[in-house]
This record gives sequence, C-alpha cells and structure tokens, in this order.
Amino acid sequence: MLATLLAMPAWSASLDVAWWRDGKMEVRQLRQGGTAPLPFGGARQVPLASLWKLFVYVYASDNKVAMPDYRCGGRDPEEVYCCDAGQSIGHDAALAQSCGPFFSPQRLMITAAPWRKYWTTRLGSAPAGDFAWLADPVQLAPGRLVRLDSLLRALDSIPAASRMDAEAALLRVVLDGRGAGTARWFGSQLRVKTYSWHEQRRADERIGGAAGWLADGTPIWFGGAGGSSNVFEQWAPRLAASLPKVGAADDGGCVVVDYFKRYPIRAVRGERGVAMAGPLNGRYHVQFENGQNLALRSSGELMLLQEKGGRPQVRGRFGVNEYVARVLDREASTDEPEAAKALAIAARTYLQQNAVSVAGCQQIADSSATQRVSPSPATPAALAIARWTDQLIVDGVTVRYHSTLSSEGTMAWSEAVRQARQGKHYDELLATAYPGGALSTFGNTGARCRRLAQNEDWLARSVPRWQRVLLREAGYEAPPQAPLVCALSSGAPYSEQSRNRIFMRPLATREDRITLAHEYLHLGLRRHPRGQDEEYVERLARRLVDLNLEAL
Repeated sequence: MLATLLAMPAWSASLDVAWWRDGKMEVRQLRQGGTAPLPFGGARQVPLASLWKLFVYVYASDNKVAMPDYRCGGRDPEEVYCCDAGQSIGHDAALAQSCGPFFSPQRLMITAAPWRKYWTTRLGSAPAGDFAWLADPVQLAPGRLVRLDSLLRALDSIPAASRMDAEAALLRVVLDGRGAGTARWFGSQLRVKTYSWHEQRRADERIGGAAGWLADGTPIWFGGAGGSSNVFEQWAPRLAASLPKVGAADDGGCVVVDYFKRYPIRAVRGERGVAMAGPLNGRYHVQFENGQNLALRSSGELMLLQEKGGRPQVRGRFGVNEYVARVLDREASTDEPEAAKALAIAARTYLQQNAVSVAGCQQIADSSATQRVSPSPATPAALAIARWTDQLIVDGVTVRYHSTLSSEGTMAWSEAVRQARQGKHYDELLATAYPGGALSTFGNTGARCRRLAQNEDWLARSVPRWQRVLLREAGYEAPPQAPLVCALSSGAPYSEQSRNRIFMRPLATREDRITLAHEYLHLGLRRHPRGQDEEYVERLARRLVDLNLEAL
C-alpha cells in the first residue's frame, strides 16, 4: 500500500539545517515553540555518526572496488540494520539501511594510500586540518566530530558522475527507510544518508538527521533532537518548505518516441518549404493524409525519417523527465499540482511497463492507445513537476489512466483533479487509484556505470588528434567534459547523450576502437544535420581511427 503519514508527535523544539552553494554555507533554524536555539555556523562540530558509510560507498563505487554482498551471521548487534541471520544484503540496500558491517574498510580491503590519494584529488589538497577526518578510512569513527563546513565541502567535492549510484540508493530513504512516508513532501528532491548519535553535551540524549544532496547536487545537512526517524516524522513538511530552490538536474535515461503512428504523414513543412530527412530545427507544420495539420517546434530532438515506402516519419529522442513532461502537457495540465504529480508518476510507470528496450533507450509510440506525447518542448511547469517526481513510479500493479473513466487499475484524471481540489496529496491520489501499489523508484539514471579505464584513456589520447577533422564538420561540438565509458553487459553499444556516457565492451580490436569513435561522434554531432545518419557516422569514425594509425 502507498504509505501515508502518521500523526506527528513533538520530539524537538528546533531543527538546524545547512547547505553549501556557490562556495559558501547557508543555514536555517526551524522552531516549534520553546526558547530560541543557539545560532551556528561552519565551525560547528557535528558527529560523523553513520555518515562515514556514505564516503566509503562513494569511494568504492568510483574506484571499482568490489562490494560483495554481506551475509548476516546473527552475532553482530549492528546487523539489526542489515538483514536477518542467514540472509544477505547488497551495497545499495546497505547504504539506505545504514548497514555498518557491510562498509567496514577492512572487509572491502580499502587501504590508506589509495584512499588518501582519491580524496586529495577531490579536495584539491591532502586531507589535513579541517579534512583530517578523511585522511585514513580506519579513522572514520562514528563518534568523531567534524566541522560542519568541512563535511559539506567534502560532499560538494564529489562530482555528479561519482555520486550517481549513491543518490539512486538514497532515494529509498523517504520511501521505505528512516524517512518512510515523507515522499509526500520531498518527492525525489532529497538524496540523503540518515544518522543518529549521542548528543555532544548530554550523552543520554540523541541527535538525528541526515546529510547528502538535493537533486541538483547541492550538499545538505540537518539535525535535531531524537533519532533520524523522529526528525523526519516531525519536521518533514516544514523542512521541505525551507529548502533552497532546487535547480535543474541532468535528465537521465533515454526515450525514443515514434510520433503519429495512427495518422499517416503526407509532408512536414518548415519556413523554407518541405523539410528534408534529418534533425528538425525550428517551427514546422505536419500535414497528415486525412487533411489535418499540426504545428510543432524542435531544437534537434526530433528527426524526420523516411519509411521504406518513402512515407515521412517523425521520431523524438528525450530524457525521461522531458518525456514525462511532454505527456503531462498532452494528456492533462499542471493547474492542480498534486494531480499533476500523480499523473507524472503514472506516466513514468506506464513507460517502464510498456516501452521496449532498443540500444539503451526505451522506445514507445505516441498514440491514444499508449500515451500521447507533445511534439513541442515541454512547458516549464510540466518539466518542474516531472523533475520533482524524478524516478518515482508505482510498483506492484499494472498502471493505466484515462481522462474521465476510472476503473480497477485505472486513474481518471478528472477524478484526480477533483480530489486534489479537496486537499488530497499526490500519494493519496495514487493510493486510491492503485490500491495494491507502492511508491518505488525507477532507474531514470540509466544503467549503472562500471567505467572502462583503458577505453577512456584511449579516447582521451585520440580526441586531440581528431580535432583538425572534426572542427570542419558543421555542427560538431566537443562534449563539455570527457565522456564516461561504461562496461556494456548485453546488447549493442550505444551512447547516452543526456548523461554524456558511452556503453560498450573493453577495447580488444580495431573494430572496438571504431565503435568507441562512432559513439563519441554521436555525442559530438548531436546537433549535426547528419548526426543520426549511421552510415555517415561510421565512415567518419573509421577515418578518425585511421588518423591514429598514421600518428604511430
């Protein structure tokens, strides 16, 4: 069942909140009666508590350290946060549930020298002074006090690609972890590791809270009296309202949409007449065989293709949140935000349950038989709703929806709007429509990245040699950062433009190098008029690899 919040008893008269943005720390102090709390700043000493596990997770994930499942033997009292005797727990669940034995540096064979080198690279200097607590993994004791600004700066030093897996695991906290039920207030905006520890001045009292990131990567910490579960239950609504505005985050995943599948197209016309096959940039009118016309806008995310019989076809390629927002624009509206949140989650769930996987993308038709998708860019309001619900789905039931007719497993948009106007929240709307379901997460971040260092090194050496050729290609834009090259477990190699990643197998042959060059070109030529022309891209990739051979 979709969780609902319980009545919230009072444990603490205040909650301290801090975040790091634009090179400085900002603080908020929330009050609920009582005397005014003491002000605090970056020099405040806070207990590391169980937050050390988050740093071990990031280090191990980013350095490809093996993290085998931990099997509970039933003798360690800390296993109460892990699993029952005889059961096992994996790394994502261990982080969300705060399983200390899993992250023991000795168990994971994490040694001081590479650990110190890693954090030196991240922090720009050796862990010393304010960062001494990060100098040695063995010294990551729960009772250790650290400066609050040091903790936030350490979190800020971890780039998006390195924290991706941790954030995906920590989304569980507000769904079924210590913050269970508070997704009503936070959506998917909070990706934090919880902690509870002894109050510094009174050992018989507890302090609890969490630290991690907001969806845009802003490091955050908060703490108050009581355990972390108590803090979430008491403060969730006010904490959510006091958080800084979350900026636009990367749109993960990849969705390919085949437009107008039930309506044959006669022609697509732009400002200069009939459009030619290739990316669509600008304003267009689609003329259908039935005499109807439709206006659309595109900035290269739509492609005009030719079917085998010569008939035009329009295909779009989006990140998952852009896709969900376009569905929201086409199928409903954002006038009632709680109803819009419910429909966004239903649309994302429908995508997961009905799309087919093609070369790393989810492919689905734009149709009244599936989901209708706006062919124009998502409105800011719809995109904000899609981002707020990022990765949230309904699990355990088949999800459908209709504009006016509700039935078992089908949410009626008109009924959702009516209930939202009566004060119902989106989780309550989903619980009513899908009584057997539960809020869960869908891997919007795409496949997990096991980085291929050899492939990345070869690409880094090769790209400078290719520049004299690529700079002559109209529309070529070098990716702002070197792409991550990730191990492909199955299927054909592909590039994920929204995340600047390439999925393939380790380099072994000349054909592997051509494949890597080919997928790199899809990233660099994403605005090129022939950037999706596989034959053109393949010829150019082979030419680039030959340049490498000439340089030897």
